[in-house]
Amino acid sequence: MNSPTPTVPPALPPVAPHVVAAAVEVLTSRLRKKLDAAVEQYAAVSPVADGDGITIRCGEDAVVTLSPGTSGAILEEDQARCSCLLSPRCLHRAAVLSACPVADAAGETAGTGETDTGEVAAGEVAAGEMADTGTDADANSGAVPAGGAHSGPSPTTHADSGTAPATRAGSGAEATAGGSAGSGPPTGTDGSAQPDDPSRAGPSAAQVAAAAGLWAAAAAVLSAGVPAAGAVPQAELLRAAHTARLAGLPNAEAAAVRVVRGLRAARERHDGHRLADLVSALRELLLTAGRLALADPDPALVGSVRRSYQQGGSLRAHGVFREPVISATGYGGVVTHLVAEDGRWFSVADVKPGGAARARGAATATVAIGSAMLSHAQLARAGLLIVGATVSPDGRLGAGRGVRATPLTGIPWTAGPLAALFARPLAESATARLSDDGWSEAEAAREPVGCDLVIVGTAGDAVLARELWPAAAAGADADGPTPQAPPGGPADGDRVWRAPSSGLAGDDVRPARPGGPLIRLVPAGRHPGLAHLDNLRRLASRPGMLVRVVGRVDPDRAATLIPLAVGPVPGAEATLRLPADWHDRADLGYDRLQRSHLPPDDACLPYRMEGAEDRVDPVAGAPLWRVRRLVELAVAGGRRAVAEPARNGDARAQAAALRGAGFLAAADLVTALTAEADRRARDVFGRLAESDTDRYAWAWLAAAAHLAATERALVRASWQAG
Repeated sequence: MNSPTPTVPPALPPVAPHVVAAAVEVLTSRLRKKLDAAVEQYAAVSPVADGDGITIRCGEDAVVTLSPGTSGAILEEDQARCSCLLSPRCLHRAAVLSACPVADAAGETAGTGETDTGEVAAGEVAAGEMADTGTDADANSGAVPAGGAHSGPSPTTHADSGTAPATRAGSGAEATAGGSAGSGPPTGTDGSAQPDDPSRAGPSAAQVAAAAGLWAAAAAVLSAGVPAAGAVPQAELLRAAHTARLAGLPNAEAAAVRVVRGLRAARERHDGHRLADLVSALRELLLTAGRLALADPDPALVGSVRRSYQQGGSLRAHGVFREPVISATGYGGVVTHLVAEDGRWFSVADVKPGGAARARGAATATVAIGSAMLSHAQLARAGLLIVGATVSPDGRLGAGRGVRATPLTGIPWTAGPLAALFARPLAESATARLSDDGWSEAEAAREPVGCDLVIVGTAGDAVLARELWPAAAAGADADGPTPQAPPGGPADGDRVWRAPSSGLAGDDVRPARPGGPLIRLVPAGRHPGLAHLDNLRRLASRPGMLVRVVGRVDPDRAATLIPLAVGPVPGAEATLRLPADWHDRADLGYDRLQRSHLPPDDACLPYRMEGAEDRVDPVAGAPLWRVRRLVELAVAGGRRAVAEPARNGDARAQAAALRGAGFLAAADLVTALTAEADRRARDVFGRLAESDTDRYAWAWLAAAAHLAATERALVRASWQAG
């Protein structure tokens, strides 16, 4: 007799920010005090699917019913009901909605007949995960914010608090933490602003008011810290995010949603939570909202509310690799990356709700562009000739009714535009990908780079490698003197010299690049259903093996590369030996390397690590860890935790250590932050008054922006080692 298959309870549907905010807003002060405990209690209750939707039993006489629409999300308040007498002003409904994931705003594609090939833009895909960006929602820039205008940040708070804004937080690499209202630009005969005029129209009054409200909510969360940022502060932040959406500020709304998700992950102690990610999200939110509240005219602060596909004419694109996507919000799929004849990168995405299972299944799904019957696995090793192509600003290919596509025979990585990918020195490519903008990740860092490496060892979860001298440079130097090892044996430090018997066939001798950095290869994803970790372990098992890598530069770690695909080094013996149907490339997220794909042990020249100094991370080893610890402590513990170093004298010791190491601006910012955290205002009767969250938020933002910019400068310098 077969046992019945156990039923898996349905997951709670995502809920729009304004629905959560409205449910919490109507609660009485007594019920708000009980909200956090109720959220924890009802989140542990298994939902049940029935004909009306998803039900959660919150007691004998209280059942909350969630009825998501066709989008799978709760977008309207009447889609959440409770059977108790106090509904809809009841604790049960507010707690269940607060326990649900936060939904992204509904995306929209511009253009008649245009169809997205996935739910998530390719530019929003991080290495192995889908970044929680992206609010491609309708916006009404003229709409009046739903909430009242809050008192926003004042330009004078910097000087009053003794804290410089982020634009003064160090030398040139910092981003501006404040801005001034620009005068309106001159207009043409049609009333439109002249694009070439340096002065630009600033945000509207509604946008300034919405940004000020978002700043106030984010500053309150920062002052409270993770332990005190429960359901009520989160709801205030979601309310401000919805107001920002109505005012036409998609970037600010997306940043606020990321902060709420990070707060929930931190409070629930999710395995994938990283405090550094929450710090980065809160820094971006405060910087964006603060600049907009000061009427900064930079249009990048507003963002785009839709993916605008433009006609790209005829396009010949060659597949390079596939990248799996798994999102913390339940999305999964694949993105296939292609490169055109002129070197431009494009992508075809198929990302929809489904998580890891869909990410695996989408790897062989059919590509929905024109009538080309190719799967993503085939397209990554072939190509497309597209007529009437439609392309989004981030390089995503559309699939409108007028698009026609014809499959092309794939080209190897040694020919055409793919060969040019490996002709440039890695340090030069990495430096070009890393932006001077230290407060947000640059889009340029998303563009892949190519290089030839030799595996030299491991360090923790990273595979260590050295760059081979680019083929073009090696050929140019063939008539010149052959590099020789210095007297006394191999060079120490960062120099490794390869002999002609290093595994390269014939006269194509390519030594390791002298003076280059020790490169760390880290996995793009750690999900057990993907192949990233297993493939990196397999590569690490052959020190001395030569491998051709396509990956992304990690903008946050020194000399670190995130490999996405690998192949054999042309003309080498000690390199990968892949099956013929793989076309000399392996997608590290999908294709699993086997022992038979590696060269024999005797084909790889043993490599010796030159010294422990190669393992030192210049970012982690710099005295900036003192600033990083204080910045993260402010988010993890709140304002009171930051004030402690000022009271026990530790702040002075921290500042002295930073000054001794030459980080003078960092020392001043640490001193200002701890002093502002410990500042206690008093009223006319001498009683303690409410602390000024604006001044404290500006002090923290200045320190956080300076830290991000300085670390980015160190990362850029790490690629120029030697």
